[in-house]
Amino acid sequence: MSENSIVIQETAFSSIERFEGAQRMAQLLCASALVPEGFRGKENIPNCLIALEMAQRIGASPMAVMQNLHVIHGRPSWSSTFIISALNSCGRFSPLRFEMNGEGDKRTCKAWATDKTGERLEGPEISIDMAKAEGWYGKNGSKWKSMPELMLRYRAAAFFGRLYAPDVLNGMHAAEEVQDIVEQAPKVSVAKQLLEAPKVEPVKVEEPSEFE
Repeated sequence: MSENSIVIQETAFSSIERFEGAQRMAQLLCASALVPEGFRGKENIPNCLIALEMAQRIGASPMAVMQNLHVIHGRPSWSSTFIISALNSCGRFSPLRFEMNGEGDKRTCKAWATDKTGERLEGPEISIDMAKAEGWYGKNGSKWKSMPELMLRYRAAAFFGRLYAPDVLNGMHAAEEVQDIVEQAPKVSVAKQLLEAPKVEPVKVEEPSEFE
């Protein structure tokens, strides 16, 4: 196989035969008491099928995907521990390392690893200052106040993964990121929207004179 050849990955949606086989597996999984609640029961067969497809794409165990896939505000996301595990086991890099510097609000963390050539790959630097500037630190229930050292490492790992291995993360964010970033829009009643909408003045159309 040449270096420029395209490898087509076989997944549950690659063919009708694979889809039917995945459906049978999904039916078995949804009947298990060991899978998370969101995957139990016949009504959640579609969830099991999607988890199987994602597991095939990233080369992970379906059970691992189910245990670490979280839907927050309608957005699927990975647990940070799963992201670190997936990056460490993908075979592209050495295990992730974390470089910590500074104190207080200047405390920083950078995730790094070496690739197969020995080159050092560094992810973006994360800091407490950044967490405060982005509004992550002050959110209600934020773990940044109680566990800053752990949150710095989690966020640095997620940034590293999206930069160097976005396919391993399947384009998804860490659950902690989604909790920090997503803001629920305030609900506004239809009546209030109509009252606050700008008023549009009717266009006056002059009737043509009968003498014109």
